[in-house]
Amino acid sequence: MDSILIILAISLAIASIINIVLTKFAISHIVGYIITGTIISNIFDFNGHADLSSLDLIGEFGIVFLMFTIGLEMSFSKLKKLRKIIFVNGFVQVVASSVIIFLIAFYLIHLDTTSAIIIALAFSLSSTAIVVTYLKKSKDIVTPYGEKSVAILIFQDLAVIPILLLIGFLAKEGLSVGDVLLKTALYACLVIVFMFTLGKKIIEWLLHFSSRARMEEMFLGSVLTIVLGASLLAHEMGFTYSLGAFIAGMIIAESHFHVKVESDIASYKDLLLGAFFFSIGTKIDVLYFLMHLHLVAGVLVSAMLIKAIVIYFLIRQESNKSDSIKSALALCQVGEFSFAIFALATSQNLLSEELGGFLILVTVLSMIITPFMVNNIYKLASLFVKEFFEADKITPVTVDHHTVICGFDTLGRIVAKELQGKNKNFLIISDNLQHVLIARKRGYHAYFGHLDKQPVLESLKIELSSSIILTVNSIRNIKIICESVLKYHPQANLVVKINTLDEKEQLADLAIHSFVHAQHETAMLLVQHSQVTKALAESTGDVITVQ
Repeated sequence: MDSILIILAISLAIASIINIVLTKFAISHIVGYIITGTIISNIFDFNGHADLSSLDLIGEFGIVFLMFTIGLEMSFSKLKKLRKIIFVNGFVQVVASSVIIFLIAFYLIHLDTTSAIIIALAFSLSSTAIVVTYLKKSKDIVTPYGEKSVAILIFQDLAVIPILLLIGFLAKEGLSVGDVLLKTALYACLVIVFMFTLGKKIIEWLLHFSSRARMEEMFLGSVLTIVLGASLLAHEMGFTYSLGAFIAGMIIAESHFHVKVESDIASYKDLLLGAFFFSIGTKIDVLYFLMHLHLVAGVLVSAMLIKAIVIYFLIRQESNKSDSIKSALALCQVGEFSFAIFALATSQNLLSEELGGFLILVTVLSMIITPFMVNNIYKLASLFVKEFFEADKITPVTVDHHTVICGFDTLGRIVAKELQGKNKNFLIISDNLQHVLIARKRGYHAYFGHLDKQPVLESLKIELSSSIILTVNSIRNIKIICESVLKYHPQANLVVKINTLDEKEQLADLAIHSFVHAQHETAMLLVQHSQVTKALAESTGDVITVQ
């Protein structure tokens, strides 16, 4: 027991330190857990030992909870609304990528049919955990390329279930294909019918009862019971744990409990996913990885090129070149579900230990480089095509004596409307792509970029502008932008909105032309309108409302 506690304590300490460092370089915490597992495996020399079966089981339930949360987002109404883009684009991408990779693995590399099928299907999947996190954080999820990428990821997540089922079919010996399909279809019908009839009523009753008790631990216990119960039911019927959890998630997605359930389960999902990737790290042979790095990299680059080409031509059918390239870059990597597929296939003896380990190394390398790719997707896309969405690579404008509006939230939109009403020449710069899209739809000259970057300052001709109006709220961002603008053009006419006198003091060392105190100006207007209202009311005897 003491040795287990020591290993656990050291693992948590190493994972925390590594993830703190990786966060500074915008690298996913997934990589940190994998590296931790590799380090611990080499320190305690238990790589590949059978006593890790408990850890593998805990790790497998990390995937179970991930599939459960995906099920929470897969309500029938959402699937119906996006059915065309999800099931057409997603299906074509998975099938086309799988077929091409299978042909190469089977005919050129001369792998057996089963191994080629498993590799092709696993490599066709992308990283939902990393890509969706980036899209949400960068607000790119509302852009055309973001929407199409998410739709394909949704189908890939759905495709994981039949892929895992297929591995179960292939692992069954002594049964004909017809017997396996018949038995599986029968059990699948039983599971689905039970879950969406009696199971649905049980789930709804349990959540309703626990929520009325107003005890958070009881509600969380009910959720865990639902996830584990559905997983065990599916497993007993010959399916994967993930299938039951996914169906349970879809049932809850149709109820009004789905938001609370998703928030309550998030931390546990991340912890169990960390255990899963930690267990993957324990299987990595560092020496083998370094000796065969060229082969690992070669296989990964080949798979990424195939997927990128397939996705590019698929999206290009209905979208512009820029969206197609960014979608291809966002989804060309090998995803985290490949770990689960290779681990399951190896445990079922469908892949040899050596091949399974090699494929896991390929996926590890993919997970390491993916954060760098998605965080620099605009710069990578700019190598092939240029347009106004490319942050820090804006085509130079041809105006002068113009006003630059930094930020396009509510205040920025009001400023733009007022300037337009006065026929003033202005343009908008924002690091929120959704705001840029809104501004463009209104006919404004809007650009996506960061005003603290010199290429943006040069492109927007800040030195020729009449004024720069900052409508952003963060005092930290205001200070960074003002410092950059004044460094580039010391005579810049900066007009800054502040909320408090403390904010003005923080900016006192900068040569800002004028401050607009939001609360002070509001108070002045309130007094002004009150006097006008009083005068009008006295003259007419009516109650006047000033807009």
